[in-house]
Amino acid sequence: MALYEHIYMARQDVTAQQVETLTAQYKTIVEGLGGTFAKIEYWGVKSLAYRVKKNRKAHFTLINIDAPPAAITEMERQQGLSEDVLRFMTIRVEEHEDGPSAMMRKRDDSDREDRGDRGDRGDRGDRRGPPRGDRPDRGPRRPRDEAGIE
Repeated sequence: MALYEHIYMARQDVTAQQVETLTAQYKTIVEGLGGTFAKIEYWGVKSLAYRVKKNRKAHFTLINIDAPPAAITEMERQQGLSEDVLRFMTIRVEEHEDGPSAMMRKRDDSDREDRGDRGDRGDRGDRRGPPRGDRPDRGPRRPRDEAGIE
């Protein structure tokens, strides 16, 4: 049997409980055709980059599957018929990732601290140029008639 990573997006209108029910239905289909679900990760409701079938948000679920291709085909056919599933994608992989996926891992703050030496930035004030104290004095204003303003 082959190894797959499958992600599907469900409408934001459905509840998390209904998304779990959908996942259970797909698990039944795959197991009925001789496959197994290795890992299921519910990623929650996330904003979409653009509207998909009039939705701006969706429930995301990742499933690691070990199944024959026929089981994947049937599961994708069922998802295509479901009004609650917006999009889905299945990728064949050599091996499943151990532990939580990249979406579930917390961002490591130590990555942000190691940015190298940026030098002394000093007091930049409002960051629109040198601080006002370094500018020379402009002197007195000219009268309006000399400036060419009427």
